This record gives sequence, C-alpha cells and structure tokens, in this order.
Amino acid sequence: MLSGNLLILIFFLSLAFLFFLILKVKLEPFLSLIAVALLTGLIIGMPASEVPGIIVSGFGNTLAGVGILIGLGVIFGQFLAASGAIEKIAQSILKVFGKEKSPAGLSLTGATVGIPVYFDAAFVILTGLIKSLSRKTGISIVSFVTALGVGLIVSHSMIAPTPGPLVVAENTSADLGLFIVYGLICAIPATLVGGYFYGMFIGRRVTQQQDPEQGLAETAAAVEEVEGPTISTGLSYAILTLPIVLILLNTITDLVAGGTGLATVFGFIGDKNVALFISVIVAVIVLPKYIKESNQTLYSQAINTAGSILLITGAGGGFGAVINESGIGDHLIQTMQNWSIPVILLAFIFSQILRASLGSTTVALVTTSSIIGPMVAELGVSPVLVGLAICAGGVGLSLPNDSGFWVVSRFSKLSVPDTLRAWTLGGFVAGVSALVMVFVLSLFSGILPGI
Repeated sequence: MLSGNLLILIFFLSLAFLFFLILKVKLEPFLSLIAVALLTGLIIGMPASEVPGIIVSGFGNTLAGVGILIGLGVIFGQFLAASGAIEKIAQSILKVFGKEKSPAGLSLTGATVGIPVYFDAAFVILTGLIKSLSRKTGISIVSFVTALGVGLIVSHSMIAPTPGPLVVAENTSADLGLFIVYGLICAIPATLVGGYFYGMFIGRRVTQQQDPEQGLAETAAAVEEVEGPTISTGLSYAILTLPIVLILLNTITDLVAGGTGLATVFGFIGDKNVALFISVIVAVIVLPKYIKESNQTLYSQAINTAGSILLITGAGGGFGAVINESGIGDHLIQTMQNWSIPVILLAFIFSQILRASLGSTTVALVTTSSIIGPMVAELGVSPVLVGLAICAGGVGLSLPNDSGFWVVSRFSKLSVPDTLRAWTLGGFVAGVSALVMVFVLSLFSGILPGI
C-alpha cells in the first residue's frame, strides 16, 4: 500500500479525475464518485476485496447521519414553500435588512441558527429561503448560497456548544466561557467577510442557470396567484423554527438539567431527526389549507428530489471513507509536527489541511486539538487563541470528499464549479478572516482576560 507523499499526490489526482468525469465527460456525479472511489482505493494499494466494503461502509455511515434528515427536510421545505411560508419569511428579512443587505441578513441568520443546530440540519431547513430571496431581490442565488452556507459553517466550527469547538476547548484546556465569547468575536467578522462580502463578489461573476422543472422558488411563486387564505408571517416563522427550537431545548436541558427525566424527554424530541419529523407532522396538519396542491403531489415531488440527493451525498461519504482509510491523515500529522512556524499559524494550517483531506470539520478539529493541545502549556501561548486558530482552520476548503459539499450542491442546485466558487472558497475566505481576528486578539495579550 502506498505511503508518504504519494498519498497526497493520489488524493489530488483523484479529485482532478473526479472533476474531469463530472465536468468534461458529463458523467452523473453519483457514478463519478463511485468510480473514483474504486480506482483510488485500488491505486493506493488497498486489497481489492476490501475496497467495495470500505465504500459501502462510508456510504452507509454518511446516510446514517443525514439520510433521514434529508428526506424529512425536503418534505418540510416542500410544504413551507407551497404554503407561502418561505415567501413571508423572505419578505420579513427584506424589511429588516433591505434588498441590498439581504444576503447579510441570511448569513447572520445562518450563523445564529448554526450554534445549536448541526450544519446539515440547518442548511436543509433554511435552504428554501435562498431561491425565494434571490427571486425577490434579483441578487444571484450563488450569493445567497454562500451567505447561508458560510454563516452556518462558521458557527458550527467556532462556537460551542457544537461538538467540535467543545472538544477543542477541552483538549487545549481553554476556559469554555471565554472560548465562547472570543469565538463569537472572531465568528461575526468571518461570517460577514466570507458569507456576505465574498458572496456578493462571487455572485456578480457567476451566471447561475435556474432549474426549469424543480425548485422551491417556482413552487413558492405560484402561491402568490392562489386565491384563498394567506399564511401569516408569525405562523411561517413558528413552523420554520419549530425544529430549531426543539433541538435548542435539548441542548439547554442537557447543560442545566443533565441526567434528569426532563433532559431525557427533550433528548428524545430534540434529536435532530425526531425534531424534524415532529415539525413535518405539524406542517402536514397545519399548512394544507394554505396550499393548492394535494399532499400526495407534494410528497411525490419531495421524494423524487430526495432520491438524487441521498445517492450523491452517500457516494461522497464513500469516497471520503477511502481517503480516510488510506492513512493520509496520519502522514500529514507526522509531516506538520516538524514545521518550525508560530504555533497559532501551525494550528490553523494543520486543521485546514486535515479539513480538506479528510472531509470533516469535526474530525479535523478533534485530531488537531488532540495533537497540539498538550503542547500549549509548554509553548506559553494562550489556550484560547490556539483553540480558536484550530477552529478557524476547520471552516473552509470543503471538497467533494466531504458529504456536506454535495448537500450544499444538490439542495442549492449549483453545479460543481459553482459550488467550489461559492461554498468551498467562501468558507476558505471566512476561515482566513477568523484567523486574522485571532491574531488581532493576540495583540491584546496580557490585557484581555484569557489572552
């Protein structure tokens, strides 16, 4: 089996071949991902009899985490859009932020929601706003995808109580309260720079083709022409935020009343899959009077959409599993431990490279903090600053070996190149912006508590 720098070379060649199959050969992404995963495993030198099992395991593990969520999320979004709820929420955002600043509003909304809610769940729940806002404002869909996606991933990577930042704070022995406060200070500018400013920049330079047959925007547009009762803004927000509130209540009760019966109850209904299921049932009961189409029609449309998303997302997980099994993470760890650079920058680079190569923010944060955390005391550097640098490194460079890449691409109906421009590079810009904020905080060493 190959080892050392050859693993890195194979990783980049496999990505190049994947892009070639999708962009030039026009092969379906699901088939392209499976083909590249098989070839990569064989070229690396994995036993031929084990490669299919590794891919199947990665496929299954990915769908175990997001499969039910995607199915429920598509149905939930279909009902919200058809009832006009998405339109009402979009109108309220426009009233607060105005047409030109609406991507900033969506980005900050994503950053707020992303604190208690996992990235994939939050993106699925809020994705209907993207097309509705784009249609109302005339601003490119790419700008809104960048705004929402970056806002969510920044808070997912940098602000506790999401698992990654919690583990980083623990492994670096940073004070959790200060870690949250300074995480917010770094996350807000990063969200605006990577989500709003970069999103507006790239949106003006990308021509996005609308899907003529599918998409929540078209469904929502038809709602305006339907005679009958009109859903209120309050009810629209209540339905949209129901799963978010249930998940948040789970987090709060676990922190303040862990181990009690109340925590057990909210632990069940606040599970992301159960919370979204409850919300779908509520939507199915409450929203039909605002909808022209039959429930069965909406179910069929949602299931047709979900099938493609599930296959491609699972295949992305299979490809990622082959890369992880290759040992590239261990090789990168050994290589970077010998680099003679400032520890804050090393922490960022370490985390960023693992994020790109392994396809998981949480894995990158946990791995990096496990290696660098024990060194912090000896190096005399603030644990908070090192921890935040690690978190900043986990923000960007999501590639096709990351199942989240395909969730963003498929739900937003962006091509692979547009997803790279909006989501991958937008996250990178946000991560670097967060790192800059970490260095700014370091200038106040000895003045600010914990710095």
